[in-house]
Amino acid sequence: MSIGYTILSFVVALGVLITFHEFGHYLVARWNGVKVLRFSIGFGQPLFRKRLGKDQTEWIIAAIPLGGYVKMLDENEGKVAPEELSRSFNRQSVWRRFAIVAAGPIANFLLAIVLYWLLFVLGVNDMKPILGPVEPGTPAARAQFEAGEMIVRINNEPVESWQDARWELLRYAIDQSDKVNVETINDKGQVNWRRLDFSNIDPDKLNENFSSIIGFTSFQPIVKPIIDQVVPDSVGYYAGLSVGDEVLAVNGTELNSWMDLVQQIRNNPGQLLELDVLRGDQVITLSITPETSTEKGKQIGKVGIAPRINQAEFQKILVKVTYSPLQAFSKALQKTWETTQLTFRMLGKMITGDVSWKNISGPISIADYAGQSAQMGLVSYLAFLALISVSIAVLNLLPIPVLDGGHLMYYMFEIIRGSPLSDNVMILGQKIGLSLLLTLMIFAIYNDINRLISG
Repeated sequence: MSIGYTILSFVVALGVLITFHEFGHYLVARWNGVKVLRFSIGFGQPLFRKRLGKDQTEWIIAAIPLGGYVKMLDENEGKVAPEELSRSFNRQSVWRRFAIVAAGPIANFLLAIVLYWLLFVLGVNDMKPILGPVEPGTPAARAQFEAGEMIVRINNEPVESWQDARWELLRYAIDQSDKVNVETINDKGQVNWRRLDFSNIDPDKLNENFSSIIGFTSFQPIVKPIIDQVVPDSVGYYAGLSVGDEVLAVNGTELNSWMDLVQQIRNNPGQLLELDVLRGDQVITLSITPETSTEKGKQIGKVGIAPRINQAEFQKILVKVTYSPLQAFSKALQKTWETTQLTFRMLGKMITGDVSWKNISGPISIADYAGQSAQMGLVSYLAFLALISVSIAVLNLLPIPVLDGGHLMYYMFEIIRGSPLSDNVMILGQKIGLSLLLTLMIFAIYNDINRLISG
């Protein structure tokens, strides 16, 4: 995946999410008669500028796409003509100001609902929640789960796909719950109930592949180490590998599956390997030195070959989950609410120290996720947008001055006191808010860099 594709996916995602957020502010401000001076997507040097409408609102797309803002007529930010005082933001009632500020996060929640609705109507292709080999020494192993069982329910919640199972399990893993009842059915139709205990899970590892931490792997049909494609001008091409070759062993180590071959190649970048290859009815030996490549900061080997896949076997373990438009709307509301709850709980546990701050992702990680999801297709990209839209809404609702949540906190105090807070308190709050945001950004960028270095 190219860096350009990743950046484009990231910029498009931010553009959509920020536009909806700021349009929420803009729309409710206009509904309340407030004059909007500028609507900007991004910060810094304007790349596009246009004045539109009766109020000649300035519409801007700026060079730095990491945010946006809506500038309204306000006596606190400049002189206002007497005839326009009634249209000034600061002259509105506290409830109207509250509504205008809250409209940004609400717009992101609404966008998430629409995106999830689209996903549930279009249908999500996923794997059936059938267990592969259970990792030893994990909660799943201690609960005596077995390969080949299919997860049916988790704490009485129906599960139809691996995505459903991962989502439900993540919710309980964050809380380190010791009472997660899982219903499974095996290929003989036998139903089993088992209890998972997450109380000893390391919360610092939740940003990793937590399914393997729990002990679950997804069932995969065995793919034989038979070559179906050799990339021209690749290491495999020049080593003499051909379509139809079956690799029997590497350096004398017998292979049972394509993944065995992949691991041998990935783990030996730049190292000479001897392959025993079955070609027709004859076994030959070929020498190959995997090309060294860097993936997430780690050196791996590549040779430019692809396996022969039995599509019929894979179709048996795939499922497409779809809903009627009405059912999809109900599911979208539920999904948005659960995602919001999960995000708040995760933030709460970070504040209390129960979950590591290593789980915070910055712009580099988010860009990477954007690129990966876009490459996987429209459905994956929409799911990514919905998740980030909820995250932006939650972040903006935090009671930190300079964020929407900070302003809403001020207005709540104003409603209780009957008068606005003093200018000194507001200025102090702004300084504290900027310091908190700067600290959060440093943590996020540090985590991004650390992930790149550690791979």
